[in-house]
Amino acid sequence: MYNLSSTFFLLEFHQPHILQILFFSLILLTYIMTLTGNFLIILLIWKSHNLHIPMYFFLVNLSFLEIWITTSFVPRFLSILASGSITVSFWSCLTQCYFYFFLGSVEFFVLTIMSFDRYIAICYPLHYTTLMNRGLCIQLALCSWVGGFLDTIVPTILVSQLPFCGSNRINHFFCDVDQLLMLACTDTKLIELIDILFSSVIILVSLMCITTSYAKIITTVLKIPSASGRWRSFSTCVSHLILVSLFYGASLCMCLRSTKGSNMNFSKLATVLNTIVTPFLNPFIYTLRNRQVKDALRRLLNKGISNA
Repeated sequence: MYNLSSTFFLLEFHQPHILQILFFSLILLTYIMTLTGNFLIILLIWKSHNLHIPMYFFLVNLSFLEIWITTSFVPRFLSILASGSITVSFWSCLTQCYFYFFLGSVEFFVLTIMSFDRYIAICYPLHYTTLMNRGLCIQLALCSWVGGFLDTIVPTILVSQLPFCGSNRINHFFCDVDQLLMLACTDTKLIELIDILFSSVIILVSLMCITTSYAKIITTVLKIPSASGRWRSFSTCVSHLILVSLFYGASLCMCLRSTKGSNMNFSKLATVLNTIVTPFLNPFIYTLRNRQVKDALRRLLNKGISNA
């Protein structure tokens, strides 16, 4: 048995040196573009008064989340690639694990609220500004963060109390909770059950809410007589649907990580999707498909050029 000040060893990379350099450069470039793109979205919405509506308020929350989700993973990953240092203390490992799952839980709530916002906007357009008022938006955002905190704090406290023994090598490039439980020298079935129960409730309930919202949205859109009107109404949901598909697809991979013989591959794939791919694509999905955001970006660039 070893104490909580002990060091864990993350997965080593044995690729040829040139491939490791290329991989490091690609991840670093992606990380910089992710931070820049999401910060730019936050700046655009903050500077553009015509974007001060609920949909973009929740988009700011989403971009803020994406910045921190990718930051919870990528810097440590880059450090492993650059220096080959695969050691991490128990508390650093637990902290990374906590923030990854905490921020991921918050994102489930935010994506659900964004679907509710689209439902109100399309199904009750005349009452949209009254129903989705500033106070309600702030309350929903706060509930998302509190819900994410409550979802992850109990399993984290339980893991922090575990005794560890035997191998201290983690078969992952990320401090995954499943890997920590495998290193414990006591029965962890209760913690696993709590973790699965909390995760399943959030994923299934949020997915059910999103599905219900879009079922009602589609029903309302189909009643619009013109094809152009139907597309104009539904087009405001396309960006959100793409992000939902990416994020929940990765979450399904996480659910399959308990599948015997394939759990590590699914877990690593899900980690890459949630911490690198989705945060990187978020700014492009919302800027390339959103006329209001593109117009705001154009005005900001023109203003910057005129002031230069």
